[in-house]
Amino acid sequence: MIPSPKNLRSLSKADLQTLFAEWGEPSFRAAQVYDWIWAKGVHAISDMRNIPTALQAKLSAEYAIHPISVTQAQHSEDGTIKNAVKLPDGLIVESVLIPTEKRITACVSSQVGCSLNCAFCATARLKRMRNLGPDEIYDQVRAIHQQGMEHFGRPLTNIVFMGMGEPLMNYHNVLTAIEKITQPDGLGLSPRRITLSTVGLPKMIKKLADDGVKFHLAVSLHSARDEVRSQIMPINDVAPIAELREALEYWYRATKRRITFEYVVWKGVNDAPEDVHALVQLCKRIPVKVNLIEYNAIGDERFQQADPEALEAYVTALARIGVTAKVRRSRGKDIDAACGQLANKTLPEGLSPMPA
Repeated sequence: MIPSPKNLRSLSKADLQTLFAEWGEPSFRAAQVYDWIWAKGVHAISDMRNIPTALQAKLSAEYAIHPISVTQAQHSEDGTIKNAVKLPDGLIVESVLIPTEKRITACVSSQVGCSLNCAFCATARLKRMRNLGPDEIYDQVRAIHQQGMEHFGRPLTNIVFMGMGEPLMNYHNVLTAIEKITQPDGLGLSPRRITLSTVGLPKMIKKLADDGVKFHLAVSLHSARDEVRSQIMPINDVAPIAELREALEYWYRATKRRITFEYVVWKGVNDAPEDVHALVQLCKRIPVKVNLIEYNAIGDERFQQADPEALEAYVTALARIGVTAKVRRSRGKDIDAACGQLANKTLPEGLSPMPA
């Protein structure tokens, strides 16, 4: 049986230097190949034009580049584009291009499916199959950069890890992908233009702080009351508000960067005065800003968009303590590309729905 080619993009620049030294090749070939696979984003070794044909053949005998492919791109009336992204093993995830007047934002996935079972999220209805590799995450970003240029004449400006999966449960691969995206011989995007969104894993949030990351942190909160949050986000049973708060305080002490709370308000779930009070008390402890997000239905009658008065109660109460709170209107709703809707109506290949 002929072994499958190894993934060339799994090699670091140091690995490439070692490989070429063993092959008796000059050391500068490592930088050239690295530039082709990350900065230029080629999908075939034969496209590396300044690499000798003999060396291309030698590389191709053992290695290959395994790119993603966008098999479907749905276009919203507001300009949002949702991509069905086919991975090298045939599984599919989704990514989203979100255009505004000043930005082109890539919303990318980090896992195939998700294991956290948040009651309001469509992705939670899919079983988690596996983590994405750094190259698969990077390819989503590069594909959206190309779409931005093609459809809007503008390059990618921002990245949010708010697609399918929990990024902190794929820690090494996500941080490696961000390294490739931000380094000068990668895409060269500033880490200040990247936001990682998590349900709130205290141990991993502290690790981010200890590792000195430069990107921004957002927490999918949705309630500051344990009894409410545990009903809609089972992770709260093992990482309750007090532990999450302590981890976020640790993050701020280490990074001096404000956290963003992502917060959907639902009718009869978290729209009572005590819900507002609990969030205010939490925000007094941590420098934050709050995004109050318009709810996007996934076919579960338990969750209904709250009345405008409930949202205004949050905005007013937070403003009193000097916390910026903005109501975010979702984009791409008509193609199920809005927050919480990924994998809602079209299940990725190889995934099966979980019980609602």
